[in-house]
Amino acid sequence: MSQGRGSASSPMAMLTVISLLCLLLLVEHANAATYTVGGSGGWTFNTNSWPRGKRFRAGDVLIFNYDSTTHNVVAVDRSGYTDCRAPGNARVFSSGKDQIKLARGQNYFICNFPGHCESGMKIALNAV
Repeated sequence: MSQGRGSASSPMAMLTVISLLCLLLLVEHANAATYTVGGSGGWTFNTNSWPRGKRFRAGDVLIFNYDSTTHNVVAVDRSGYTDCRAPGNARVFSSGKDQIKLARGQNYFICNFPGHCESGMKIALNAV
């Protein structure tokens, strides 16, 4: 008796698809770069020029090293970056060793301690 079309290979096909998806995820993660914001000086004043000359991709990870008693990192939109203001729903990081995965498109980060963003403690970058 013959079996229905594809019934014998269905479990094998599913396994192949799952294996390929896992491989794609591993390759994407392997291609992600890690950047320490501000270099050896870390996340501090006048960091706003740090992204210049660097190429960022969606999935890359930014590491923000700083003294958590005097700084933080706030993910903001363009307006928040320009005006140095964090909207009420902004995501605030405060561990002093934050790791943030970049989203595709524009990414903006500020320190919202009084006067810090205005002193250049902010970065804007585009992840392709």
